[in-house]
Amino acid sequence: MAAKALSFDVGDYVVYPKHGVGRVIELQSQEIAGTKLELYVLRFEKERMTLRVPTNKAESVGMRKLSSNVTMDEALATLKGKPKVKRTMWSRRAQEYEAKINSGDLVSIAEVVRDLFRADDQPEQSYSERQIFEAATSRLARELAAMEQVDEPKASEKILDILRAAAAIHNK
Repeated sequence: MAAKALSFDVGDYVVYPKHGVGRVIELQSQEIAGTKLELYVLRFEKERMTLRVPTNKAESVGMRKLSSNVTMDEALATLKGKPKVKRTMWSRRAQEYEAKINSGDLVSIAEVVRDLFRADDQPEQSYSERQIFEAATSRLARELAAMEQVDEPKASEKILDILRAAAAIHNK
């Protein structure tokens, strides 16, 4: 039974789990080691990176279209929840957070953002916490920006506004 391959068109925004939101800029055919390959050429502007993904591998690497509005709403609702802070060692939590970010799952990324957010009146984050928080926020903001057709700073501000409002409620 053949699985229906995902199809993306030139100009489509896509999410590649390890790199976030990119855009299909070209469909290419290349012959590599005597085998003809169809490739999606993806451009990630923020990283100034181009990635070639074989069309038959797009699904197995987790490449997907932008999330639905329902999924984005669920992710934004996740930001409003009470942060869950585990008392395990930071190195273990950091690994879990990185895995969630690289999964490409919007709700998991939103959980990382929510759990690592620090309001102005809370203790400061360590350098590594801030790095992971910023990576997760950027990932979420880029997808939100692509969906709402705004720039990333505007999407980031929307996310931070939601987090600040939630912190005001949870920290009473």
